[in-house]
Amino acid sequence: MLLTGSVAPAHAAPGPYWDKRVKCNATDPDGRKIPTRVGNGELGWNHFSGKHNIKKCAIVNIPLRGNVDKVDGANIQYWGWASHPRHRSVQIVVKARYACKTADRKYDAGPGNVVGVITAYCKGMTKCPHWVNE
Repeated sequence: MLLTGSVAPAHAAPGPYWDKRVKCNATDPDGRKIPTRVGNGELGWNHFSGKHNIKKCAIVNIPLRGNVDKVDGANIQYWGWASHPRHRSVQIVVKARYACKTADRKYDAGPGNVVGVITAYCKGMTKCPHWVNE
């Protein structure tokens, strides 16, 4: 049997779902507005709040309000410190993408927007200590 008719053009499948809503905002000393988007399990708030135990915008925003510590094209790192009187200080690393798409092009924040924070974590440990969220 021969079937005829129109065939829809092939399109690249959209990237994985991620929530583009902004959870936190910070502006670095160079004037870059860096959002922390809700994201998903791979990037953004939903990624690092579970995996790395950072549950407050203030912890993410501390490094973002400081100078850039490492730049690789549109990938930017900010380093800061969290301290507590009864615990040793821990270094907070925030990795951000200052472009509308991730490097692998899986995620797109849309024209005029930046992806923002990809991840945040305490250097040298999988999960930040609970006291950083106090």
